[in-house]
Amino acid sequence: MSSPPSDSAPGPAGNAPLERELAQLFVDALNLETPAEALDPTAPLFGDGLGLDSIDILEVALAISQRYGFQLRSDDEDNVRIFRSIRSLAAHVAERRVK
Repeated sequence: MSSPPSDSAPGPAGNAPLERELAQLFVDALNLETPAEALDPTAPLFGDGLGLDSIDILEVALAISQRYGFQLRSDDEDNVRIFRSIRSLAAHVAERRVK
């Protein structure tokens, strides 16, 4: 029996710089006191991880749309997966950003 994929597994090659960039975006958009380099890219964004709420995610989604040129929609059925962690968000941004 195989185990489900873990969010701590390495992301697509080349996403580490984007993960760091998104961590800084979180710090800036939410005025976090935690430095970006201290944010674990695999930590959950909600609950015991960063402890964000829906208002925080709206702020982050707005900052992402401004920086990367695409909209994150509140009615996207994949939002639970997309906003699981900075790593999962980086994978989504890497697929959709306007180059």
